[in-house]
Amino acid sequence: MSNNIVIVFDFDKTIIDCDSDNWVVDELGFTDLFNQLLPTMPFNSLMDRMMMELHSNGKSIEDIEKVLQRIPINHRIISAIKSAYALGCDLRIVSDANTIFIDTILKHLGISECFSEINTNPGYVNQEGRLKVMPYHDFNKASHGCTLCPPNMCKGLIIDRIQKSISEVEKKRFIYLGDGAGDYCPSLRLRERDFVMPRKNFPVWDLICKDPSLVKAEIHGWSDGEELEQVLMNLINKIMMEEHVQFIASDCKLATNSICSRSPVIA
Repeated sequence: MSNNIVIVFDFDKTIIDCDSDNWVVDELGFTDLFNQLLPTMPFNSLMDRMMMELHSNGKSIEDIEKVLQRIPINHRIISAIKSAYALGCDLRIVSDANTIFIDTILKHLGISECFSEINTNPGYVNQEGRLKVMPYHDFNKASHGCTLCPPNMCKGLIIDRIQKSISEVEKKRFIYLGDGAGDYCPSLRLRERDFVMPRKNFPVWDLICKDPSLVKAEIHGWSDGEELEQVLMNLINKIMMEEHVQFIASDCKLATNSICSRSPVIA
């Protein structure tokens, strides 16, 4: 068991095998309107607008939940999540989706309890029964100041906060998994003892490959659920083995010091 590993997952195209925003819009028949509005506003604002359009056209939150419950999933990823949780890893989500979408899917998959924290755009159902989607960082009040990330969310700042919330004494090691351009900034915040798992041939992979030396963490790519599970479990086992070796070395050192500190026995 290891309590010294923090695993941070992106959600769309990482835990699930598509983009939850696009999935809901497409499945409920609003793709054309979505594409029409896409160039006119930030993506987070667009999703709030699309939820308004769905509600105006008679689509309920129950309709949205039913669509989310049939979203494409690779069950090897779910297996990896359950295994990592069972081994004592601290699992968290950092996603540019929203709380309603993520909570609905995690509950349907039976893995809600695996995650200690979910960082995403707030979503709630108002008194009229329509889903509202708000920005994680309220860019209408103030900018988060990062030029790499979309205005509503800087994942790098979230990783900074998580790192600062963990004392240096605990010596936690991070594994970060993602696919999108928004996962590049947090990858740059990882340290030398950490690991980043970018999805191969996706935007974050392309950005990292432009200059891998900018990333201090070890880079381990993955392409599908099977490879994600294999790479993640190998990294967890690697860290646990290193911890075990350090523990034995520390134990031996204490034993040696104890022997050396004893008074010599005179025959």
